[in-house]
Amino acid sequence: MRWQDVLDVLLIWLIFYRLFLLIKGTRAVQMLIGIGVLLLASMVSGYLKIYTLDWIIQSFWTYIIVSIVVLFQPEIRRALAQMGKAPFLPFTPAEELKSIDEVVKSTASLSARKIGALMVIERETSLKDYIEIGTYLEARVSRELLLSIFHPTSPIHDGAVVVKANKILAAGCFLPISFRPDIDKTLGTRHRAALAITEETDAVAVIVSEETGDISISIGGDFIKKIDMNQLRLELTNLFTHTKGRDDD
Repeated sequence: MRWQDVLDVLLIWLIFYRLFLLIKGTRAVQMLIGIGVLLLASMVSGYLKIYTLDWIIQSFWTYIIVSIVVLFQPEIRRALAQMGKAPFLPFTPAEELKSIDEVVKSTASLSARKIGALMVIERETSLKDYIEIGTYLEARVSRELLLSIFHPTSPIHDGAVVVKANKILAAGCFLPISFRPDIDKTLGTRHRAALAITEETDAVAVIVSEETGDISISIGGDFIKKIDMNQLRLELTNLFTHTKGRDDD
């Protein structure tokens, strides 16, 4: 084996790894699975000599390149936009704790004023599909910015804010709504959206009730209701610090 062969394998591995990271947590994964099913059906029909089915599938492959471009247009656009960018420096525990503190302080202020809010904090599963619907910000997390976003006079106060690491990625994002029959009938749209997003992803949602000012957290499609500022800080710190991540492993 030549050193060029090793380099070739490593480059192909890197390309596929980056592609996987690009589509991870998006609807493109389901589309890719569908294409894989068609490929498997093509192989089976050819092997079993099912000629009509094989002809239909082979005719489809004529247009596969165009189909991929159409189906994966958002991911292709995002990949091209990210090309040439320098990688971000890793976040330190101090930066993570500062971001958590800003979220906690803003939540406490919103609760005291009975201003409704929904903050979704991204973990491993990407929230790219929901970010594209909202207003893109990519601004550093701060109490002042969060308060201004959720102020009733703000044009984007109705939607959710998506936070990742120490950045507010987008605001005014519209999330799916959960219609589970076991949900408390008194819960409003924000709480149902928080349940839905945490059922579909591993994100954590922080909710402030507009009616009561109560603070809740949604994790894994469930609620921790009526918590105070200190409990909120403890829950978020346990979920997002590097030490907790190592313990979970």
